Amino acid sequence: MIVTRFAPSPTGYLHIGGLRTALFSWLWARKNGGKFLLRIEDTDMARNSEEALKAIIKAFSWVGMSYDEEVYYQSKRFDIYQKYIDQLLSEGKAYKCYMSKEELDALREEQMAKKERPRYDGRYRDFNGTPPAGIEPAVRIKAPLDGIITFIDGVKGEINISASEVDDFIIARSDGTPTYNFVVAIDDALMGITDVIRGDDHLYNTPKQIVVYDALGFKIPRFAHVAMINNEQGKKLSKRDGAIDVMEYKQNGFLSEALLNFLVRLGWSHGDQEIFSIEEMIEFFDPKDINKSSSSYNLDKLYWLNSHYIKQKSDEELSSLLVGFGVNIVNHPKKSIILNATKERAKTLKELSSQIKLILETPSNYDEKSFAKAFKDENTKGLLKAFGDNLKVANPKSKEDYHKALEDFVAQNSIGFGKIAQPLRLALLGELSGAGLDEIMEILGLDECLIRIDNIIKN
Repeated sequence: MIVTRFAPSPTGYLHIGGLRTALFSWLWARKNGGKFLLRIEDTDMARNSEEALKAIIKAFSWVGMSYDEEVYYQSKRFDIYQKYIDQLLSEGKAYKCYMSKEELDALREEQMAKKERPRYDGRYRDFNGTPPAGIEPAVRIKAPLDGIITFIDGVKGEINISASEVDDFIIARSDGTPTYNFVVAIDDALMGITDVIRGDDHLYNTPKQIVVYDALGFKIPRFAHVAMINNEQGKKLSKRDGAIDVMEYKQNGFLSEALLNFLVRLGWSHGDQEIFSIEEMIEFFDPKDINKSSSSYNLDKLYWLNSHYIKQKSDEELSSLLVGFGVNIVNHPKKSIILNATKERAKTLKELSSQIKLILETPSNYDEKSFAKAFKDENTKGLLKAFGDNLKVANPKSKEDYHKALEDFVAQNSIGFGKIAQPLRLALLGELSGAGLDEIMEILGLDECLIRIDNIIKN
């Protein structure tokens, strides 16, 4: 059975790079009828944030990526790690290192002066003497002294790293806390992880983890290291580019379906297809199709996808989602008309809510520049009043009736459409953009249209 995992540290919020890695892992497990586990790597007690942890759990709930079994917390597994530290020490596969920080710093300076790569020199590897007084030892694993550490990466192919590149790294600090590469290998082995899909910033952690697997006789999982997401200039993604907390995307009016569709296409493809349902992602996804090169974050693409998914939502779903953005039209008698008039122009739920508010809330003021533009002709107010009078007589009921009233007025007065359209739009919305005038008037109804026309004439 395929078992994958996502293992974030709660030292910061879940960003989209992490969510993409989680998505790839989740899809591979679901495609194969396997398990997807969530493990919180919270061994750094000083930097852990309860708020960040809650945000990670919320993000998974929002995007609908369910995990199997309970959430695992490394902070609750220290006794397990200690058991394996003791085992390696007793088997002579690890040893206590009494090197002080000052000695280590001096060694590094000496190596750098010789233009050598800083690394531990193994001085306590076979130490049998009397331990120096006053030093709490760290525990180091015995890494191989020669040969090649080899593994097949599902994205990058065969990786060969000389054993000389991996020194006897620390598996337990002098205060007893275990280190990242040690606990990750222990957890992945004990949890039965078969496939590790993660960012390629972890690529050179893999040889160290293989050393741990080998020392403990654990089966080594398959690895797939995914290239980073860059901004459109090919540089590391920053907060300004979109490397923000996943839940901020929700707050900014993005739909989870759009975000997942956007992320799955950052570094993976299936022919020329751009829009994928969750079911299609599961059906088509395979780690071997992940691109070797970095992907480029394109905000316009995300807006395009979000706009598509907004249009696909039912009126009931959309109206329910809009409540979170300060617009409640769940029981509005003209709900469908309102949404049809506005959703084609909205790229986010935030934009959609703003457009709806424009229509439903009577303008309390008018933009000075827009007013000057719409009413630059001294006859405009008279023209607008005449249109209002015509509306009273016509007593329109539908979008088509309002459209005909506009057309008839333009024809009768031999004017260009803009002569009445601009001041009328400003009267109804308070600004010069938005839905179609006939749609707006149908939503507002005759009485409200006349009130808004009268308000701007008196302005």
